[in-house]
Amino acid sequence: MTDEGTQEVERRKSFEIELKRLEESAMYSSQMQFEQTKQWRGVNLLLGLPASLLAAIAGTAALVNTGGRIAAGIIALASAGFGATLTTVNASHRMNQAAAAANAYLEIQTAARQAREIDLPYLSIEEARNLLAELTARRDEQNKTAEPPNRRSYKKAQKNIDSGGQAYAVDETRII
Repeated sequence: MTDEGTQEVERRKSFEIELKRLEESAMYSSQMQFEQTKQWRGVNLLLGLPASLLAAIAGTAALVNTGGRIAAGIIALASAGFGATLTTVNASHRMNQAAAAANAYLEIQTAARQAREIDLPYLSIEEARNLLAELTARRDEQNKTAEPPNRRSYKKAQKNIDSGGQAYAVDETRII
């Protein structure tokens, strides 16, 4: 093989390795964002349900018994507190934002895997470089907009990945 041929083989191997890195980065990022989604959904329920229930109880207590005004007032204040916290934390928005980020990272992960597995052997060096640059730019743009995951999300994502949560049955006999 000529020096030029050897260089092209080495360069393709470098592209393959970098695409694997990009795929792995997106895999971890998507899993962490999915864990964030679960946490924000829990916060939303933890604050939203008591706020709604307490508001209903306060309204009922105020209407049923005029002597229950103080109790109804206290319950209404507690409900307002839950509602205010829920509004301030904005868990519903954060949940949706994390889910959107997780799905965007999954798209990048899939695109990187398909580029590595299917397209790379047939692309010119320049086409491979452009594809890698485009996928890297997508990942970097997503990193700018995604909320940084907390430590708990990181640990849960790691556990899910380690237990095969991102594995496909077809890949069991293949080394990725």
